[in-house]
Amino acid sequence: QVQLLESGGGSVQAGESLRLSCASSGYTYSILVMAWFRQAPGKEREGVAFIDTDGSTKYADSVKGRFTISRINSNNTLYLQMNSLNPDDTAMYYCAADFSPYELRPYYKYWGQGTQVTVSS
Repeated sequence: QVQLLESGGGSVQAGESLRLSCASSGYTYSILVMAWFRQAPGKEREGVAFIDTDGSTKYADSVKGRFTISRINSNNTLYLQMNSLNPDDTAMYYCAADFSPYELRPYYKYWGQGTQVTVSS
């Protein structure tokens, strides 16, 4: 069983930055594909960023150029650097993991409990 725990959310002003972290345990981190999703009130879950075991990445058009996903295998941690935040980025952000590369599709087996990001204009 894989356990995921997000951290780093908070409230910021538009134009500022946040860095989210996702700590994983319960299985070999290096063989997991990882992704970040978000869900705002009244909206469907949206895939934000994906990173494969080979380091390849994919981003949603809405965040491309502003967000960067990365992984550090030495401490089993996934990161999401979020720059130039705007109020449309306000959502609960979730870390997801699986052994299959679902990219930005919401079919991952393991999910964290989420961390709230609020951006004020």
